[in-house]
Amino acid sequence: MEIEKIASLAQILNEGGLTLLEVEEGNLRIRLEKNSTTIVTASPTVTQGAASSVNITSPVVAVAPVVETGKAILSPMVGVFYQAASPTSEPFVSVGKRVQKGDVLCIIEAMKLMNEITAEEEGTVTEICVENGVVVEFGTKLFRLSQV
Repeated sequence: MEIEKIASLAQILNEGGLTLLEVEEGNLRIRLEKNSTTIVTASPTVTQGAASSVNITSPVVAVAPVVETGKAILSPMVGVFYQAASPTSEPFVSVGKRVQKGDVLCIIEAMKLMNEITAEEEGTVTEICVENGVVVEFGTKLFRLSQV
């Protein structure tokens, strides 16, 4: 992705009053997050060469390879992702939790039906990739499990 495109994304983030903007283009994922230090990161989704950084006005752009380990749990359908059975319930899983085959990981609501998504194998949850209450597409990465 060209520096000019990244700069325009940073401008959209600032002028739009946003605090987070994430864009994927090919094998490159750009995540711009606005906080007190305004750090912008760009990460290729496949392992590539060494990391580098470039300054653009006030934000800092850092490119670093993303090393994804473990098994990705993908959404089998389009719907709304829920981490718990109800708004007042505890989430089914959290990062660091050990799960067994068949344990419920989340619920995806599709056409007013609540579909439980279960672990296909045992492992430890190393990442929750989706925020509660967002719409997910077929094949969206929901979780990452390590088999260690």
